[in-house]
Amino acid sequence: MLLAGCGTTTTTSPSSAVSKPQYGGTVVMALSADSNITWYFPLMNGLQDSLYNGWVQSFMYKGLLTYNNNGSINYSRSIVSSIKPNANGTQFVVTMNPKYKWSNGHPVTAQDVVFTWNLIKAASAPNAPAPWPYVGAGSGGIPSQVQSVVADSSHQFTVTLNKPANQEWFIYNGLDQMTPLPQSVFDKYPNNMTQELKFLGTIATEPTAPEYQVVDGPFKLQQAVSSQKWVFVPNPSYGGHKPYLSKFILQYETSSDAEFAALKTGAIQAGYLPNSLWGSRSALANNYNLAVINYLEYDDVLVNMNHGHKTASNNAPNGVGDIFKHLYVRQALQMGINQPAINAAAFHGNAIDETTIVPDKPPTIFYDPNLKPIYTYNPSAGKKLLEQHGWHEVNGVMTKGNEKMDFTLVYSSGAQSVVQEVTLMQEGWAKEGIKVTLKAEPFSTIVGLTNNQWEMEDYGGITWGGSYPTGEGLFGQPGQGLDSQGYSNAEMNALIAKTHQPFATQQASLQALYNFQKYVAQDLPILFVPAPPSYDENAKNLHNVVQYSNPFTQYFSPQYFWLSK
Repeated sequence: MLLAGCGTTTTTSPSSAVSKPQYGGTVVMALSADSNITWYFPLMNGLQDSLYNGWVQSFMYKGLLTYNNNGSINYSRSIVSSIKPNANGTQFVVTMNPKYKWSNGHPVTAQDVVFTWNLIKAASAPNAPAPWPYVGAGSGGIPSQVQSVVADSSHQFTVTLNKPANQEWFIYNGLDQMTPLPQSVFDKYPNNMTQELKFLGTIATEPTAPEYQVVDGPFKLQQAVSSQKWVFVPNPSYGGHKPYLSKFILQYETSSDAEFAALKTGAIQAGYLPNSLWGSRSALANNYNLAVINYLEYDDVLVNMNHGHKTASNNAPNGVGDIFKHLYVRQALQMGINQPAINAAAFHGNAIDETTIVPDKPPTIFYDPNLKPIYTYNPSAGKKLLEQHGWHEVNGVMTKGNEKMDFTLVYSSGAQSVVQEVTLMQEGWAKEGIKVTLKAEPFSTIVGLTNNQWEMEDYGGITWGGSYPTGEGLFGQPGQGLDSQGYSNAEMNALIAKTHQPFATQQASLQALYNFQKYVAQDLPILFVPAPPSYDENAKNLHNVVQYSNPFTQYFSPQYFWLSK
């Protein structure tokens, strides 16, 4: 799971008639406005767990598993050629394709996976040195449910769990975290794991570290200039489909308007149409193809329920954590969010209104078609609910004793659509007597705020990144994974645990997942807002971008991109 700023795919313009891929050329792709790349090591901590960091890592280091657009595993493109779990889900025998090699000529081996596992285990420990702990701790049974990871041979390893597990859940959420890392390069302190973790934490933010020149992914990082650009060149040793392009560049954008201007001049070949400029899309129609894509993600507003947290800086200021802990307060807040109006005003009707954490688009088996909206927009009912619990308006603000519903919402700057979203929420909440002050901050700043004093956040949302969409690492334990808002509920934990158990049939497994998602919709550990689409603009001589942009993972494969001359 990855933090994301702001698949069903509709392409509105035809592709070029040229069909045979050609080699060479440079493609510049724009990042979302105000988004930066800050972490290069494939294991991340909570503050650096962003989609954009994940993209860069995926170009350089190939994960064990590659997924099709519908969420199934594509073994022909994966490092893993087969996974054989036993019947009760306690043992997984994994065979690797021997064609993958590191760029220094060493093979990618099972021992590299064991090395990764040892790092994950140590970085997940409570006493792990800064900048750890590892963000994946608490999801996929990592690390507590894994008894051992053993290399059986150079290209086969066995993962043994200490209790039965839902096989599909563990493959997607546990095993998939074990991205092979070159032990011969990174293992600087084989007899001192504390020193090793400190070293890796030091180079994690340093793209010029020589260790990053040894990769097994399709690209090498040639240049990185923070808040400017990240330049990738083909890795000639890559064991998969080698890139057609000579160079691929991710480019920083100061604003959506600046990115749109770069599209108009042809300075970038792959970019996006800002939501605010939807009406101007015809200005690009002669030179770009527009694709509207909905990814498997959810967007949300976090409310800080922390009070009495062991880390004082995590506690919500002014005692508001104790207010947000009440379900009826979160229900009222949700009933003040006019999702259809936000969708129409901010996203031109192309967003997905949400009920729970798995939307109906893109189509996957993880979506529960029987779940209907629970808390639709109804500010009068929300206000009445608050009054029934002893709140009353004083000078337009709901008040109860010394408590006031007067909050600050920090939101991600850089997009007019987000301004429209938070403004409509502010208006809806005002009808309930909830006063919300809006404050804009860059996405990277907001991610950092999750470990400091804050009340409400609209930072974007969570892309599932190819994971099995259950709630560990999200709603399971405050302070663990991405549960920075301090949510904790015994019934939620029990429902999450059930999604991790083995089942006799896939339908039974899915029903446990559906039951959990329904409770998320009811108990509101987060507030739901529409999940925006991506309006992708690709130059008409640029091919394979939409085909190799995966709505299930929200990742893409630039090694397949090519330019026609």
